[in-house]
Amino acid sequence: MLNKNKIVSPLNKIVGDTNLISDPDKLKIYGVDGKLPDRVVFPGTIEEVSKLVAHANQHNLAIVPMGNGTKIGRGGVPKRVDVVLSTSRLRRMTDCDCDNLTLSAESGITLSEVQKSLAERGRGYFLPLDPPFTDKATLGGIVATNSSGPKRLLYGTARDLIIGSKAVFPNGDIVASGGKTVKNVSGYDMCKLLIGSFGTLGILCEMTFKLLPLPEKEATLLIPFPNLSNAVGFTHEILHSQLIPSSMDILNAMAYKTLKCRISIPPETRYLVAIGLEGIAESVERQTVEMMERGKQQGALSGVTLDSEEHQAFWIALRDFSLAVTEIHPGFIALKSNFLISRCEEMMRNCEETSAQLGLECALICRSGSGILYSYILMGKKSRSESDVLIELIGNQTSGAVKNEGNLVVESCPLPLKQKVDVWGQPRSDYQIMRRLKGEIDPEGILNPGRFVGGI
Repeated sequence: MLNKNKIVSPLNKIVGDTNLISDPDKLKIYGVDGKLPDRVVFPGTIEEVSKLVAHANQHNLAIVPMGNGTKIGRGGVPKRVDVVLSTSRLRRMTDCDCDNLTLSAESGITLSEVQKSLAERGRGYFLPLDPPFTDKATLGGIVATNSSGPKRLLYGTARDLIIGSKAVFPNGDIVASGGKTVKNVSGYDMCKLLIGSFGTLGILCEMTFKLLPLPEKEATLLIPFPNLSNAVGFTHEILHSQLIPSSMDILNAMAYKTLKCRISIPPETRYLVAIGLEGIAESVERQTVEMMERGKQQGALSGVTLDSEEHQAFWIALRDFSLAVTEIHPGFIALKSNFLISRCEEMMRNCEETSAQLGLECALICRSGSGILYSYILMGKKSRSESDVLIELIGNQTSGAVKNEGNLVVESCPLPLKQKVDVWGQPRSDYQIMRRLKGEIDPEGILNPGRFVGGI
């Protein structure tokens, strides 16, 4: 059997010595859950990606695709990390057709770069995605993890916006799917198959998205409530009305107090409903007045309206909430649960009550129009070991989500805890389908082995 060093050494012939890292000290920042790669490679074209993957497949080298690493901590502990394939040199906008509202770009470009460029074209356009860490998150990482933000309420996720892709599959084949013409897919839609697959089926290299013109006006309503029932009741009323918010989140007291954004709300506030509005100026103004009035009818306290810079600052702080938590509570764990939209109150109340019983504190952000709850668990006074307490809480929250027709994912936690829990929640009936797909597409298991559902 060949020495591994002899197997990975030829990689520099594909990308060049200047686009490869082998220094052990420099490799440390590319580790995944404590496992360091033997090499980090930086391909500059999709053809180079193809050659690298084909070589890895031939010699059974495990490849971990990586953009800027904003979501590298998600997923299970990898079985192997032989080569990290960075997409940081794949950062071109290859086709921007604003007249037909489409954009094609390589996977290593950041979303913020794309948004800035689009805003300067013609009347101004944007890609309606707002996942965490937009300044650093790459398009490939966003799509591979199906990452989303508050505006998914109005615009959906990457699955709703992507219409084409070019990806390299485990055997080195370059597979193109979809394109600028929306109705051009027959058979299996390979483009959609790769969304949210965590790089376990193929390496995304280029994607085509639908665009939208920039809205004329944007505004934020912050509507405080003294209790959870009224806050949830208000959001359900908005959802069943003709009003069209772009985002609508419920924050508990710990969440809005931790938020890195100065907001002035009544001291008796226990839950804060944050609503984003965008569109034609007259429509935004009319909806602002009507929502404030509906809030008062549901028992809301005095609300606040944010415009322009304050509006942007608030949603950036909310979108990147984990940064604020890290500064105050560096040992936190982040959970994401999904469930029936009608069960928001039950899920939030259960998390707060269970956390209190276990001696923990929790900051909650509920995407009330999407049935998603982000729970940031902060360490408090505990009578048992930290690990046992957290395992019990995760189990409790997972059971609650499953009961309400959803599931739970552990998005961030210390490595010792990750090794004791299933970060993907309770196994579902579609797991065997996913395993068969993985076996057909990547029989050698070289792409991100162990990090996806069920250790795929």
